[in-house]
Amino acid sequence: MIWILFIATLALSLWAAARVKSVYSRHSRGSTYSGLTGAEAAHRILSEAGIHDVEILAHDEMLGDHYDPLRKRLVLSRDNYHGTSPAALGVAAHECGHAIQHKLAYGPLQWRMAAVGITNYASQIVMWLPLLGIVTGLIQPLVGAVILASAWGVIMLFNLVTLPVEFDASRRAKAVLGRMGLVAPGAEAVAVSQVLNAAAWTYVAAFITSLVYFLWHLLPLLTGRSRE
Repeated sequence: MIWILFIATLALSLWAAARVKSVYSRHSRGSTYSGLTGAEAAHRILSEAGIHDVEILAHDEMLGDHYDPLRKRLVLSRDNYHGTSPAALGVAAHECGHAIQHKLAYGPLQWRMAAVGITNYASQIVMWLPLLGIVTGLIQPLVGAVILASAWGVIMLFNLVTLPVEFDASRRAKAVLGRMGLVAPGAEAVAVSQVLNAAAWTYVAAFITSLVYFLWHLLPLLTGRSRE
């Protein structure tokens, strides 16, 4: 059963990642009517929102775009930083959405920021505890199940909170790009929507995966069954 769950969740994650890369690649060609780069669009969006203390940077990692609330940095891949495609502007606007959330103290973003530390610990636990138990044999099945269920529960809740954060950022991105005329109605707006919707599936897949493993370790505890 564990192999079925592993293969199923892995397939879901790979499908989500492949889909976002495919959609992004399709809409990263050409240029929007505005002709702005992702960096220029981000600067305009942040300025329009009254945000002037966020640094916009380029880096080499493809699709590694993110907003760093601690350092107040909006980091874009070089393709999105310099690109003028609907995909570039969509991704840049999405990251601006996170900066706007930060300024407004958006609840789910605050919760996610507060949970980063404990989630990192939980990720290390689910990675190394099973191996430690197998190698040493010192961890009793019940104890291991409790610890793993707790760790997966933390990861699952983190991924659950991430969903409204990401969906709200995409909603803000679509709205601001249209309102400011940075992308034209019709084909450009549809392309932006498709890129952001595809990216959302990666977060959905992460939540489903963590939920499945959380239930896998929790249910035996609730039913009184032991699992070696």
